[in-house]
Order: sequence, then structure tokens, then C-alpha cells
Amino acid sequence: MSNTYKDLQNSHPCFGGHKNNSGRIHLPVSPGCNIACRFCDRVINDEEERPGVTSKVITPGESVDILKKALEICPEIKVAGIAGPGDTLASDYALEAFRKVKENFPQLIKCMSTNGLLLYEKADEIIDVGIDSLTVTVNAVDPEIEAKLNKYIIYHGKRYEEVEGAKILIENQLKGIKKVTSAGITVKINTVLVPEINGSHIEKIAETVSKAGAKIYNIIPLIPQFELSNMKAPTCAEIEAARTKASRYIDVFRHCKHCRADAVGVPGRSEFGDQIYQRKLNVKETFSHG
Repeated sequence: MSNTYKDLQNSHPCFGGHKNNSGRIHLPVSPGCNIACRFCDRVINDEEERPGVTSKVITPGESVDILKKALEICPEIKVAGIAGPGDTLASDYALEAFRKVKENFPQLIKCMSTNGLLLYEKADEIIDVGIDSLTVTVNAVDPEIEAKLNKYIIYHGKRYEEVEGAKILIENQLKGIKKVTSAGITVKINTVLVPEINGSHIEKIAETVSKAGAKIYNIIPLIPQFELSNMKAPTCAEIEAARTKASRYIDVFRHCKHCRADAVGVPGRSEFGDQIYQRKLNVKETFSHG
């Protein structure tokens, strides 16, 4: 039985559990991605503090020893998450790792992030593994807008460009959200706010994903880089206005700490990723992707 939304609000840092000093560990087991976001720059390094970044990629088998070590150092960890550095469903590694978590650490909440391209067809496996919370990055529900944010997708070995790819992605995201939420999995939506592209579209996204069954919405400010390096980052006022519009349809999360794909500890209070993954922290704020 999955944790309910109320349970997660008390124990998961990304659902409100930060108030209770709850910690999380991200297991960077997913190397590849199947969509080409125009703002995403996935790299392996020790410097950047944002999703899509890790100092190394580990195997599902290594995740057990990593978790043992992490729980010794930070017993506040209640969540085992996988958020990259690529997409968790683009390979089988994330679900394999979660099976090991379920077997060896049944007390931990299992949390996964995905772009949702393969969410619908992988939904039965996700349900079977016992994922408690799922984060889906939905940057638009209009293919014309999505195409400005996502260059192409790779779907069943074929490349689909711009609007054609965007239609497939959005359809699969919404069908997948409906399927997993109907099974009791709590879904959070991340949207990267690019004011010049989807700034006036946030309310529609919030309404649509809420109808599909999502429970909470996280608006992430773009940091201009990669193909969108010429775009302006949203101001605090623009972020707050977007949150206000979204809150008419869905709960809005306001405490995102923009975690790396190999983050360990209590967000905003402790960080043990350097000890667990032997990386040196030299933080550079270039966050862009949820």
C-alpha cells in the first residue's frame, strides 16, 4: 500500500516533510535520456548544484551499499529517490534499483522522477515495484508550446521532432498520470517556468494535471543555458504570480531546494553527497531542470 498524500506531507521533503527534518538520498542510476529539452544540460561533475548533475553514475547493485552507508551517516533519511541524471524510465536501472530498495529497506519511501514519455506503458511496473511518489516534469500541455521547450523525443527507437514529438510526450504524460494515480500513487508535477514561452500557460497546465490526478505542483525557475541561454530567468514576482494562478487548481509546493541527482541529507540543512559519492562540493548555481 503506497503512502497517502497526507503521509508524504509529513515525511517527504518534497511534499512538506522538510518541516519534520526528513532527509532523502538520490541514487544516480539512470544515465540516458529520451527527450531533448532545450534548457537541459546533463553533466557529470562535482560543481553544479542542480538536477541533471551527478559526480558519477552507479549501478542498481551498488545502491544497496550506498544506502547502508547513507543511513549510518544520516539516519534522518526517509526517502530513497531516483531523479537521473537521465530519465528514470529510459532504461531499466531505476526500477531494478527500487526493487532492491523494497527488499532491503522496506521502511523507506520510494520516490521517482520522470519526464513521463514512457510513464503510461511502464505504469504497471511502477505500481508493482511500489513507488510511493512520482514526479513528472510537464512543461506544457499544448504541443506548440512544448515544441519550443523540447527539440525532439526518442520513442521506441524513432526520433520525433518538435510538435510531432510534443504531442506524443503530452499524451503519454497525461495518460500515465491518470493510470498511476488511479492506483494510489501520489504524483507531483514539476514545470520549468520560462516566462517568454510558457509563462501564460501555467494555469492551463495546473488545471490539466489536476484533472489527471496530480496532487501537488512545483514551479521551477529557468536558469538560462543551453539552447535557451538567451531567455530571461523569471523574476520573483513572475514566479509568485505563476504559483498563485496554479493554486486555483492544485496545491503548490514552495520549498524546492533544486537538488542534484546525487543529493544526500536533509534539504537546506545537511548535505552528505560528498561523503557518500566521494565528490568535492564547489557549488555553482546553474539549476534548470526538475
